[in-house]
Amino acid sequence: MLIDISSDYGYVVLVVSSTWILLNWMGMKVFEARRVYSVPYPKMYSGDDRFNCVQRAHQNTLEVYPTYLILQILGGLYAPKLGAVCGLIWIAGRVAYALGYYTGDPEKRKWGAFGYIGLLTLLVCAVMFGLSLLGLF
Repeated sequence: MLIDISSDYGYVVLVVSSTWILLNWMGMKVFEARRVYSVPYPKMYSGDDRFNCVQRAHQNTLEVYPTYLILQILGGLYAPKLGAVCGLIWIAGRVAYALGYYTGDPEKRKWGAFGYIGLLTLLVCAVMFGLSLLGLF
């Protein structure tokens, strides 16, 4: 079976490419927090939870990033425009999550919970893509 990739898939490619900005912004925030809170390399955590909140926001994003990527790529093949919008929602959710976490109050990381709307919709699109390949949908 051949898969015809729509030119609209370019939106998905651009959204995936834009995650480089997200990850580097978060990485720079950790770099800056290391300087501000005097946390030398290779320490991952410190006795100061303000640093730990910045570091965890970045680390958690890196932990969920592979799942996001595969769902973005596969879900975007099924519905490229919807997939791209969902990717933007996920990115905005990660920014809100980080900004909340950066306050030093871990409860405020919940600001980014809306990003799961994008991620779960990508999951549905990926499942629909698989079903359509099997001729079941």
